[in-house]
Amino acid sequence: MRVTASEVPGVLVVDPDVHSDARGFFLETYHLERYRAHGIKGPFVQDNHSRSMGGTIRGLHLQVDKLQGKLVRVISGAVYDVGVDVRRGSPTFGRWVGVTLTAENFKQCYIPEGFAHGFCVLSPVAEVEYKCTELYDPASEIGIAWNDPQLSIAWPAATPLLSDRDRRHPTLAEVSDRLPLYR
Repeated sequence: MRVTASEVPGVLVVDPDVHSDARGFFLETYHLERYRAHGIKGPFVQDNHSRSMGGTIRGLHLQVDKLQGKLVRVISGAVYDVGVDVRRGSPTFGRWVGVTLTAENFKQCYIPEGFAHGFCVLSPVAEVEYKCTELYDPASEIGIAWNDPQLSIAWPAATPLLSDRDRRHPTLAEVSDRLPLYR
C-alpha cells in the first residue's frame, strides 16, 4: 500500500495493493498495524454505508465534542471527497482537500479528527463506506454550508441535490465559536 500526504497535513490518500486476476480482485481495505504505521491511528469503532444519486452533495459534517476521524472509500461509482480543516488555531484553518475516489481506483481518503467532511457524487449512483474513530453522537454534530464563500470549495456540481438539513447549514464563521481547538 502507498499512502500520500495531501496539501493539508493529516489528510491522507491511501492506494491499497490490489491483487487482480481472471477471477476478479482482492485487497485489504484496512489493516490496523499497516494503517497505524502510516499515521492512521484508529481505532475505528463504527462503519457507515451510504448510497446517493448523481449530483448529490452530503456535507459538510463534523462532530465537535466527540471528534471523528474517517477512513472513506467508494464501493460503487465515484465521488469527489472533501476534507476541511476547521480546527481553531490551526495553521491550515479553512483549507480543504478534494480527492476523487472511485470503485475502480480503490483509493481511500483519511479525514482526521477536527475536520469537516463531505462528498459530491460524480457517477449516476455511488455507494460510500467509511470507518469512524468515534461513535455517532447527534448532540455533538454540526454542519457547515457546502457553498460557504470563505471556503470556496470547487465542487463539481453547480446545483447539487441536498438534504433539507445540508441546505440549511451555517457558514464556517457562524459556527466558529463551536469548532474544536487545534492540538
